[in-house]
Amino acid sequence: MKAVTWQGRRKVSVQTVPDPEIREPTDVIVRITTSGLCGSDLHLYEVLGPFLDPGDVLGHEPMGVVEEVGPEVRRLAPGDRVVVPFNISCGTCAMCARGLHSQCETTQVRAYGTGASLFGYTKLYGQVPGGQAEYLRVPFGDTLPIPVPEGPPDDRFVYLSDVLPTAWQAVEYADVPPGGSVAVLGLGPIGDMAARIALLRGAGLVVGIDPVPERRDRAAARGVHTVDPSGDGGEPIERVRDVTEGRGPDAVIDAVGMEAHGAPIARGLHSMVARLPDSVARGLMRRFGVDRLSALHLAVELVRRGGTVSLAGVYGGAADPMPLLVMFDKQLTFRMGQANVLHWVDRLLPLLNDDDPLGVDDFATHRLPLAEAPEAYEMFQTKRDGAVKILFKP
Repeated sequence: MKAVTWQGRRKVSVQTVPDPEIREPTDVIVRITTSGLCGSDLHLYEVLGPFLDPGDVLGHEPMGVVEEVGPEVRRLAPGDRVVVPFNISCGTCAMCARGLHSQCETTQVRAYGTGASLFGYTKLYGQVPGGQAEYLRVPFGDTLPIPVPEGPPDDRFVYLSDVLPTAWQAVEYADVPPGGSVAVLGLGPIGDMAARIALLRGAGLVVGIDPVPERRDRAAARGVHTVDPSGDGGEPIERVRDVTEGRGPDAVIDAVGMEAHGAPIARGLHSMVARLPDSVARGLMRRFGVDRLSALHLAVELVRRGGTVSLAGVYGGAADPMPLLVMFDKQLTFRMGQANVLHWVDRLLPLLNDDDPLGVDDFATHRLPLAEAPEAYEMFQTKRDGAVKILFKP
């Protein structure tokens, strides 16, 4: 089959790799019909190379049609249409029972002390082949795949794999009071969708902060008050305080993570470490890794006293310096973590109807064949051509 594979820093290629096979009696094989390109994939493209091997299959936002089922699978049959969550959770362990599917005890990667395995996402999370491919082996066939109805296009449902539950959890964790205010840092796929969800759930004011004009325009068209952090209208903190009675928003959602603009020192360190031998780089990143923290520091400064900061953007540093004095003095609450996809599906499915309140049907900015993945990764990283959400069609 054809699949998108990692080949080195800023280098992916589409190659022919072996077809997946049933390994466990509860496995299913899914023929992929659509797979998304995620902002988290850029961490693999740019930063996390020491935890990848050339040829690793990428991608963690797939959906498709069941081709084959293991002998113990009872819920699915060939021909069923499913979405595959990005975190691999058994659905039956103590963590899954608590709704913490991203901490699944069955698939935790204990060798690295990390949570549940992820599709297409480095040795840190199991080195499981991903879904930017023609076929995908999916474990836990009776509990992991999400059955969806026939009829509507893939765009209606594919975001259940990651974008929708990640954005929903970000808003849930932000704990915005009814009619309250929330600022969203970064209007990429997760930030854009989080802003839409916050408005749908009753936020009185949603402020979106992003340096890319096309992304601000897209959010503004849906009722988001947008701010250009690099504009001439003053510092973004002052501009946000101007529209929040001088005290700042009730909550801030950081949807940027380690890919924040600026932070030249951290960016230089990332570049240097990425060029070291993998065995050396892995140790440095696990013990002394430092993120680009400009977005997180902005969130701490921006949020009102007694407010909440919700982290949806991925951070990977082991030694990140945090402004604890300010965090303590402002009495802030922080919530964070990989999205517990299956925990939120029942709340999201009713919103994926013909009324399309979240605008999923036209959420994608680009739909490309899998063969164009190398160009798509570069375009998404450089934010060219208005790229916000790219979907691959094998």
